[in-house]
Amino acid sequence: MFSADVFIASDGPRGVKNFDLVCELREGGHHSGNWGGLLANPGIILSHALASIVSETGRIKVKEWLPGPLPNSVKAALRGLTVDGGENAPEIDEGWGEPDLSAAEQVYGWNSFEVLAFKVGNPDRPVNAVPPRAWAHCQLRFIADTDRDAIIPALRKHLDENGFDMVEVQPPPDMNAGDFGSTRTDPENPWSVWASNSLERTIGSPPAVIPQLGGSICNDVFTDLLDLPTIWVPHSYASCSQHAPNEHILLSEARSAIELMAGLYWDLGEGDIPAQAV
Repeated sequence: MFSADVFIASDGPRGVKNFDLVCELREGGHHSGNWGGLLANPGIILSHALASIVSETGRIKVKEWLPGPLPNSVKAALRGLTVDGGENAPEIDEGWGEPDLSAAEQVYGWNSFEVLAFKVGNPDRPVNAVPPRAWAHCQLRFIADTDRDAIIPALRKHLDENGFDMVEVQPPPDMNAGDFGSTRTDPENPWSVWASNSLERTIGSPPAVIPQLGGSICNDVFTDLLDLPTIWVPHSYASCSQHAPNEHILLSEARSAIELMAGLYWDLGEGDIPAQAV
């Protein structure tokens, strides 16, 4: 029987739920000159369904998807933290998302909804026909205060209440893709404080303590099943084009990662650990 006091790794435990929205009204397209204005257009219907989910400024409108107030420890950790991916990073769009949150609170302490792909008709070769089907691949990135199992039922209820019962909510083709729970080890947890102090001794300045990173992985295996605090020390940077052809890591980041983790594991070996783990 194995046991442990803490789990230390290098990614991020924000939750993610991917799903498809499909509006399929009939078989085959029909000439827009003969049938335009008479046949419902699934692309228009689906676009309005999406507009009921998220505002034109990216604010989530499904009330069950909104987490509660940010815990004080999360607010304190994110206070004054800036989001800057370096010289190759995109410029942040001011006014996008929840209006009362800072950029750090928005990406590390709140939920975000994205339309990752949208298709109606044949985008490569459009024809003069009312299309029969529209499809959107969507994603909700969520924090630990969100009920993972309630996400899809809440969406179904929202669509029905807004007159979009013809829009289906379907799982993505790969059932195992884009479905991770969300976890958070409190920034005031003794292991969080210990890791922060260790990193500060190594680099000579306080590290940025982020309650939940943007990436998603099955961290709940460790937090929920094994009841462990988890510490994530990312070794990439925000402009590294994750999941794109130019995904990379800078040599400076690699050197920094080696230094940070060497110091962290040195301190572990020294036995300077939280009293609760002794």
